[in-house]
Amino acid sequence: MDKSTITTNKDTADSWDMIIEPKTSWFDLRLHELWQYKDLLLIMVRRDFIAAYKQTILGPLWHFLQPLFTTIVFVIVFGRIARIPTDNIPPPLFYLCGLTVWNYFSSCLNGTSNTFIANSGIFGKVYFPRLIIPLSVILSNAVKLGIQLLLLLGIMVYYATTGFQINIGLNIFWIPILIVNVAVLGLALGILISALTTKYRDMAVLIGFGMQLLMYATPIIYPMSFIPEKYKTIIGLNPLTWIIEAFRNGLLGQGMVNLPMLGYSALLTMALLIISIMVFSKVEKTFMDTV
Repeated sequence: MDKSTITTNKDTADSWDMIIEPKTSWFDLRLHELWQYKDLLLIMVRRDFIAAYKQTILGPLWHFLQPLFTTIVFVIVFGRIARIPTDNIPPPLFYLCGLTVWNYFSSCLNGTSNTFIANSGIFGKVYFPRLIIPLSVILSNAVKLGIQLLLLLGIMVYYATTGFQINIGLNIFWIPILIVNVAVLGLALGILISALTTKYRDMAVLIGFGMQLLMYATPIIYPMSFIPEKYKTIIGLNPLTWIIEAFRNGLLGQGMVNLPMLGYSALLTMALLIISIMVFSKVEKTFMDTV
């Protein structure tokens, strides 16, 4: 091969817009690529939202009906039969506040926990940052959260007209931060589980069982004041506990706002996010060999 041919090949190689190289370490995360593929992220969000209602009769109304029917069941079982107190908050309003946060968390976690398995066909054909898929799940579920918040606000207005005093104070400004914390926590746990599921399929079974247990370890059907002192520490270790309590306080003026425990929740969430992204990025190199 002569000198001119070598020069031509070098010039051609230098003209590429993108060069895909293998990741070499746990910290080689390339998060800047997410911004480069922002248009794909929006397309994925639109796809997830439309696919959820394709060939359905009620469409987005399901996001009103599901929490509404669940609230009715909670009122009958836990309010009327078990007679669990709700700190003088009307039971439908109390349960719906907790369910709104819980539904967003569980949807984010369940949607991202099967990222590799559900999208193996796409991942094996074209390159793009794999984190685009779980991020699209978080954003599409945020749209559904907005729909459920409208239902919650409608119930709040109804009870306000019947004489129940809703004390909305400055703590309402915590709510966007609380929702971001819930989203990041669901994302972190979801992508960590998705990375482990590529090798250990038992995780898919464990996640369904674990979510049921976690729901009852979260103050959705009971307030923290109802918990005996000897169990409050255990329930308090659940990072969702203080988020839901602060969420109720921000909207209704009742519930606990424990700043140190909210800080604990935020720090735990960030630690889980960093660990999960590192594991996710490491697994994505070889997951096609194990899926």
